[in-house]
Amino acid sequence: MIDLFCGTGGFADGFSTADTNYQLVYAIDADPHAVATARANHPSSRIDLEDIRAVDARDLKSEVAGEGVDLIVGGPPCQGFSSLRPNRASNTNDPRNSLLINFIDFVDVFRPKLFVLENVVGIVTHSKGLTLEMVLERFSALGYSVEWKIINAAHFGVPQKRERFVLVGSNGYGPISFPQPTHYSDSKVIGHRDRDRLQSPCSQLRPAVTFEDAVSDLPPLERGETADSYDSSPRNEYQRQRRAGADTLTLHSASKHSDKMLEVIQHAGDSIASIPEGLVTSGFSSSYSRMRPDEPANTITVKFQSPASSKCIHPHQARTITPREAARLQSFDDRYIFCGPMTHVASQLGNAVPPLLGRAISSAITPLMS
Repeated sequence: MIDLFCGTGGFADGFSTADTNYQLVYAIDADPHAVATARANHPSSRIDLEDIRAVDARDLKSEVAGEGVDLIVGGPPCQGFSSLRPNRASNTNDPRNSLLINFIDFVDVFRPKLFVLENVVGIVTHSKGLTLEMVLERFSALGYSVEWKIINAAHFGVPQKRERFVLVGSNGYGPISFPQPTHYSDSKVIGHRDRDRLQSPCSQLRPAVTFEDAVSDLPPLERGETADSYDSSPRNEYQRQRRAGADTLTLHSASKHSDKMLEVIQHAGDSIASIPEGLVTSGFSSSYSRMRPDEPANTITVKFQSPASSKCIHPHQARTITPREAARLQSFDDRYIFCGPMTHVASQLGNAVPPLLGRAISSAITPLMS
C-alpha cells in the first residue's frame, strides 16, 4: 500500500488494522508535524517529508515497489474544493487543485490493482463538475474502471457527521463495491441530488455513535486545565475500543479562553442565535454554538478550538473541545501518537481521514483483490 498526502497516517491505519496483510511501503506529505505523526505510528514504513510535485514517481518506483503495489490511497489537500466556504469552492485556479494530477500520475506509474481517492464533497460541483469529469476521464484513459459515492462517516461507526467523496478505481478487479452502512443517523448533511451516489442507511441499523458515546469517560475540564489520567472506566464499547492499549491520557487540554470568550461560551446554545446581541459582531449560524450530546458531532475542522469558526463548544462544559475529544470524534485510538505543538495537532486532526472510515472502505474493496 502507498498513502499519498498521508497526513497523520489515519487512512493507512484503518486499512492495516482491518487487514494485517496490508503493508505500508511508502507515504508522503509536505507537513513536517503530520509526517512526524505518521512516522511515529508507522515506524517500519518509509514516509517522506516532501512536496509531491517535486517527486518523480518513476524514480521512486524502483526504490519502493518491490513486487508491485496493490493499493494506492490518498486525499489531495481539499481546501480548493471546500463547500464549507462557497467563495473557495469557485476558485478554479487554486494551486492545490493540481495535486489531483499528481495522484493520477502515481496511479499511472505504479499501476496498483485498486486505488481510493478521498476528498470533500465540494469536488463534485467544483468548476461546474468539470474537475470531476476530468479526473474520471484520466483514470479511464489509464484503463481503470472507476466509481464514486458520497459516504457519511457516521454511518460506519464514526461519531461524526463527516461526509466525504470517495472514488474507487479498479484495474480489472471488479465490480467495484462500497461498504454498506452499519449505523443509522437521520441528521441533516450536504447530500447530493443523485440519491444513487449516497450510501443511505436503513433505520433498523444500530444508532449512530454520538458525541456523548465517544467522550463521556474523559475527565471534565475548566478552561486552561489538562488531565493526564482517566478517572473512570469506559462506559460503552466505543470507549473500550478507543482506550485499548492506552495507559495514560494525552491531548486532553482545554483552551485558555479569555474572559470575554468565556462569557460568550456561557451563553452558547445550539446556534449563534443564543448569543445576546452585541456580544459578538459576526459569525456563521454554527459559530459560537455547542455540539449536541445525543448526535454524532458535526464535521471536525482544523479550527475546532475556535468558537468563531465552527460548532465546537462542549455540550455541557464552558470550553471548546480538546484535541483528545476531537481525536475520539475522528475515531483515533487513544494510543495513537500525535506530534508537534497543539495548534499543529489540531490541524492534523481536522484534516485526517477517520481510521474507522478507512477500515470500512477496506472491508469492501479488499475482497476484490483475491
